[in-house]
Amino acid sequence: MARIAFLGVGRMGAGMAGRLVAAGHEVTVFNRTPEKADELIGAGAAFAATPREAVRGAEAVFAMVADDDASRAAWLGADGALAGEYEPGAFAVEFSTISRPWVLELAKHAAAHGLRYLDSPVTGLPDAAAAGRLTLFVGADAAHLDAARPLLAPLCIDIVHFGAVGAGTSYKLIQNLLGSIQIAATAEALRTAELAGLELAVVTDTLSRGGAASPTVIRMCQEMTAGVHDRDIAFTAALRLKDTRIGVELADAVGTPAALGHTAEQIFQRLVDAGHGDLSETKLIDLLRD
Repeated sequence: MARIAFLGVGRMGAGMAGRLVAAGHEVTVFNRTPEKADELIGAGAAFAATPREAVRGAEAVFAMVADDDASRAAWLGADGALAGEYEPGAFAVEFSTISRPWVLELAKHAAAHGLRYLDSPVTGLPDAAAAGRLTLFVGADAAHLDAARPLLAPLCIDIVHFGAVGAGTSYKLIQNLLGSIQIAATAEALRTAELAGLELAVVTDTLSRGGAASPTVIRMCQEMTAGVHDRDIAFTAALRLKDTRIGVELADAVGTPAALGHTAEQIFQRLVDAGHGDLSETKLIDLLRD
């Protein structure tokens, strides 16, 4: 068993940290909102007031936070994880969906501090995180990944190694940008069906069994038709906008026009600007109704 620091126990991180506790690891958690760690503490985790404190003696430091700013705050600065006293050669694993430039910068900081860095964004909703059924998209030195696999095992059903650091994030941003386009297109399809006088329940069922179906389309059809956007939130509109924006930035950086990606970004920007950033991304259907 290992001593693991887990930074960020929100919707995804809580389930992931819980899996590590259940596996018998000695887990210390940090979260900017301490009360979100209460259940984990009850299950046996320790709580630290800062990332620097959380990593004391750690053999691995895991992070699952919202965006680049939160990641920088977790790793850098006087109270950041990299300022702490972790074990020599400890793993630094960033599970967050963050921008590729920041991933590459963070990897350099980690290497300078003697850490073995894994770029490892995940795919899966909070229920999959709690069940240990995530898929990890990894960019890392192959030897570092192999050494880390036993620690990652409680979290996932699959690990896909895309190449060097940055490759895991590149794939995740591509996948999420495609998802954003599908979500926007699904909302438009349902609104068009509604205006054409079709019954949405029938449309949802038929789309979900048709050639245009994907896991994202099926889930969006069901959740948008249900119309509940303020509870049991799997993914907020603000997070969707963030993922869309950094996905478009990647496309721009490599020279892809990404016309559909830019359009999806504009649509989710409208949703957030309308004051719905903390609601589910499925709220998009209501934006199109206004």
